Amino acid sequence: MSEGKLAGQFFDAAIGLLQQVRDEDADEIEAAGTLIADTVAAGGRLFAFGAGHSSLAAQDVVYRAGGLALMNLLVVPGVLGVDVMPATLGSALERVDGLATVVLESSPARSGDLLVIISLSGRNAMPVEMALSARALGLKVIGVTSVAYTTETKSRHTSGTYLKDHCDIVLDSRIPVGDAELTLDTIEAPFAPASTVVTSALLQAVMATAAGALAARGIEPPLLRSGNVDGGPEWNNRVMTEYGDRIFYQQ
Repeated sequence: MSEGKLAGQFFDAAIGLLQQVRDEDADEIEAAGTLIADTVAAGGRLFAFGAGHSSLAAQDVVYRAGGLALMNLLVVPGVLGVDVMPATLGSALERVDGLATVVLESSPARSGDLLVIISLSGRNAMPVEMALSARALGLKVIGVTSVAYTTETKSRHTSGTYLKDHCDIVLDSRIPVGDAELTLDTIEAPFAPASTVVTSALLQAVMATAAGALAARGIEPPLLRSGNVDGGPEWNNRVMTEYGDRIFYQQ
């Protein structure tokens, strides 16, 4: 099989997952966008968290041209992507009890805010504990996960529960267990993960829904423009000044 055919198979697999999420998660996407709009309209702040590669989707909605300026990245040291050495340390930290609660309680997040938690498997201690602690503090929680993991893997949290069990809204990425879309007779392991593509698209669909919901209420969505277009920096300065008390990545 040629490399070109494999590339086409991956695109087909990713497109298929995107279509499935679009069709089967439509109600949840609408609900999540509405909940974000509710939070913004009520004066709340927005946060996103993901560990390991799940952090890529979280970062994609923070300080992003065309995105909501109020979305802040909730950072847990050591698990932001693969920025620690050795990279396996980040995976180990995801399984440590207590770390998520300490980080959340030390953050600016408070009752009335909203937290998006992204975890493909939703089985590790950190995302489960993050969701539990966030709701205990009075935050709304949107979980982005693959529900398939709850039937094919064991939870690593002491409660035996998963991220999906502690969210106000669950967005199912529909990613198969193992996060690899392709197989080949001459390659022993499955390959070509699509979770970042699908999860990022899913969240951008939610953000688009939130922007539309705000506009429908007569509220200008606090969106950022590209800093590489004329007038972009000036626009962004205005938005950040107006909403400065709800933006933490510029401090």
